[in-house]
Parts: sequence; C-alpha cells; structure tokens
Amino acid sequence: MSKPSVKHKGDPDTTGHVWDGIEEFDNPMPRWWLWTLYVCIFWAIAYTIAYPAWPMIKGATPGLLGWSTRGDVQADIDAVNESNAAINARLASTDLTAIGDDGELNTFAVSSGAAVFLTWCAQCHGSGAAGAKGYPNLLDDDWLWGGDIESIHTTISHGIRTEDDDDARYSEMPAFGRDELLERGEIDQVVNYVMSLSGTPQDASQVEAGAVIFADNCAACHAEDATGDRDQGAPNLKDAIWLWGGDYATLTQTVNNARFGVMPNWNTRLSEAQVRAVAIYVHQLGGGE
Repeated sequence: MSKPSVKHKGDPDTTGHVWDGIEEFDNPMPRWWLWTLYVCIFWAIAYTIAYPAWPMIKGATPGLLGWSTRGDVQADIDAVNESNAAINARLASTDLTAIGDDGELNTFAVSSGAAVFLTWCAQCHGSGAAGAKGYPNLLDDDWLWGGDIESIHTTISHGIRTEDDDDARYSEMPAFGRDELLERGEIDQVVNYVMSLSGTPQDASQVEAGAVIFADNCAACHAEDATGDRDQGAPNLKDAIWLWGGDYATLTQTVNNARFGVMPNWNTRLSEAQVRAVAIYVHQLGGGE
C-alpha cells in the first residue's frame, strides 16, 4: 500500500483522490477560466433570445431581432429584381419577334432565361435541354406544337394537357388496343408500317396492310403522308425522332395504350418577363425556327 503523501503547511485541501501515493489538491478553477465560462453562458442565452433558436411544434422561436437566412436571401432577390425592373418591363412589353433585334434585351433574355430553365425546366428536359424518354429534346428542330418563338411562348405559358389552364394545348391519342379500336393483328400491321417510314420494319410483309390501317385510323391526326400536325401536337412519324422510342415493342405499347404527357402551365408560377426569357433561351438553343 502506498504511503500517504506528507501535507505541508499552506497546502490546499485534497479531493480525496489518491493514486500511487499521489493526492489531488482541491484547487479552485482559475478566475479567467470561470469568467470565460460565465461570459459564454450569458452569450448563449442572449443569442437564443435574439435569434431563431428553440424548436417548437410548428417552427422555431423567431428571436427578438426577427432575423433569418431566408430573409437575407429574399432581400438579395428583391435587390436584383429592383435593379432589373426596367429591363424586365421592356422584355414583357416588347413584341416577341422583335426581341432578337435588340442586342441588349436579347442578351439579358438569354441570360435570364438560362437561369429560369435550370431552375424550373431542367428537371424534365435535362440541364442541357437534350430531353429524355417522354420529355422532348429542345436542341433539335422537331416540334410537336411548333418551334417559332410565339409557339414556344404559348406552350410554356399555358402548358400541355394540364387541367390548370383553359388555354393549355390539348390533344389525346386514342388507345387503339386498350379500347379495342383495333385488333392485335391490325396493330402489328400499322406498327410495321410506321417503322417502315423511317427505318426497317420488323415484318415487311405487314407494311402494305398497315398502310391501309394507318390511312383509316391515324392519318386524320398524323396526316396522310405521316408528317404530323402541329395544331394537334401529332408528331412527324417520318423523321426517325421518337419521344418515347421507335422500336417495335415501344411503338406497339404506344398504339395499344396511347401516350398522354402533361406539361404544367408556367404563367401562374413565372412572371411574363420570365416566361418570355425562357422562351427566348429555348428558341436560340439551336432548334428554334
């Protein structure tokens, strides 16, 4: 057993802890350390009173100062909007076809439109606007509803097949198989005919019969020469550009069950200047007419 240490005159009391004969003095904490601790405690309490801090059932305490990161961001947005108010007003009032003739306005529209596109449109059309299955490629010159600036503006503003805008572009392809408008053999024939228009059919012997089925059931929308009708959003079937795919299985599914893609109307989410800006941006990507 270790011998207890010798206590000298003036030594402070010990804590009672002993290890290998060494006792721990019960010295008070340094004054500077205590005051630092007290200041930190006071600062923490004051901070939680002044700024948002304590979680509640429906949110955090707002703090006496009413500060928030969202408020700072909104202030920055308001400042930018204020600085761009004049040119946005010009953008909203200038004829769409004349915007490209105004260098300053067109540059602003393209820059602003790119930001709008990346924020609201890239989720479906891709950050580079090349689209995906069921979402149109905006870089080519194949347009379901028209690719001139006014048509693009109308599509963005009112949407496609959305129930939230009475002026939305609307068309609906019949489900020829599901609704028993055509028999399975007839569907095979018309699919092979459609494939032959821009490539190689799976069964060339069915193409001739498929042409008759097409003329009787499909030409009303896709036109007799299968080049489509933009007034109805009916695609051109001869250009080998496919929204959903042009292989036999995909085309069979399309004819059987039809397609019914929906695009939201952006006139309630974006300002007229923003709608025009993104229309200008899309138009100049390379596919605009």
